[in-house]
Amino acid sequence: MGDQSLGGDADRRCRHARQLDELGRTEDAKRIYLDILADDPSHAATLNALGGLLYRTGYRSAARTVFAQFVACHPGCADARVHLGNVLRLAGEPLPARAEFAAALAVAPGHARAHQGFGDLLAEAGDEAGAWHHWRLGYTGHAVHGWVYRGARAPLRVLMPISVANGNIAARVFLDDTVFAVTTLAMEFFGASDALPAHDVVLNAIGDADLCRDALVAAEGVVARSCAAVINAPARVLATGRAAIGEALAGLEDVAVPQIVALERAALMGGAAAWVLARHGLGCPVLLRAPGFHTGRHFVKVERAADLAGAAAALPGETVLAIAFFAASGADGKARKGRVMVVDGRIYPLHWAVSADWKVHYFSSEMADNAAYRAEEARFLGDMRGFLGARAVRGLQAVAGRLGLDYGGIDFGLLEDGRIVVFEANATMAIVRPADEARWLYRRAASDVAVLAAQTMLIRKAKEGVLY
Repeated sequence: MGDQSLGGDADRRCRHARQLDELGRTEDAKRIYLDILADDPSHAATLNALGGLLYRTGYRSAARTVFAQFVACHPGCADARVHLGNVLRLAGEPLPARAEFAAALAVAPGHARAHQGFGDLLAEAGDEAGAWHHWRLGYTGHAVHGWVYRGARAPLRVLMPISVANGNIAARVFLDDTVFAVTTLAMEFFGASDALPAHDVVLNAIGDADLCRDALVAAEGVVARSCAAVINAPARVLATGRAAIGEALAGLEDVAVPQIVALERAALMGGAAAWVLARHGLGCPVLLRAPGFHTGRHFVKVERAADLAGAAAALPGETVLAIAFFAASGADGKARKGRVMVVDGRIYPLHWAVSADWKVHYFSSEMADNAAYRAEEARFLGDMRGFLGARAVRGLQAVAGRLGLDYGGIDFGLLEDGRIVVFEANATMAIVRPADEARWLYRRAASDVAVLAAQTMLIRKAKEGVLY
């Protein structure tokens, strides 16, 4: 049925577009939304729905534009403010995001999503007390949340424990909403006696053992009450904290593991900081990291003992991880870091990044501007064993075995003797699809294969497990 048959009623046309979107006909829905806005640029339901569709399908800049228009047309709408606040927060713009959440709460003081977003924002700023204040207001009575299912057939039902503290697996990339119906449980606010939603498989998405220990313990209770198959059993994830994983990987012949020691931050803020490190066999240069943060946040390299106190003082929290520094550089002196995903017992190469900075992250590396580095990465993705060498691949397989996770990843460097040095190995590794640009075409197959592996595992476990 075409849009014209619905007449000029914008509300009716918007409802029809929503139905199409829920059936997976995203482009048809988008066309109708745009047609409605051409007639009425302020139509609230359409701005809300189109912004969500765009963000969900990866058009984040366009979603931001739509939500900004939603706020401009309806400044008193708390939902509009929350949507724009979340987009701004995820774009790394905390101050305007904070303003939007505050405006939403001024209009609707009990708005759960506004409190949840405000809590996330404060947590990212290191304000743990403020974050928990808003999380309690946002998640109490709202611990269970179902994602919209857009498939035409009966779905595979995924029960997904998460932590409000955000140390979660980036699972949306492989949770196709035309195949899987997902229900999340915010474990810090889900009662031990609350009824479990119907499900076919449990995907424990809580991945950070340092940040989310209490949530993982609570998730063990969910697993104990379910008869379904479990992906990433909470007990296994609990053993993958940054300090604990170093001990777990000790003794592997083809693997170098930097020593990691958890210390009280206050112990490094005085004149005895160098002595404290020396007691544990560490010295400068040393890496200091606040546990529970990712993508390089609150993570510094300290070259001189005289700088230890200042570096520690700038980190949030009461605990600091002191990490022995390993240089994993090529002949050109540039730092290099690879990532492999571990899915269902197999290793999948995901990316290889080159950077002038010791702290290598793909998004801040030199890959976008250097064709030679992209060619180097293409060799890694096309022939991991030939690129790294047999010893390094044995090391990666050994690390995957020790991890014991159904889904996870390993960030590593390559040493001159052919061993790998493990920078990080846990469940929180993200599969980030490359941008839709010609220069990244060579990366798409690797990310697609890793996503397909995760989906295949989830489907198999859901169908083979005992249904709840």
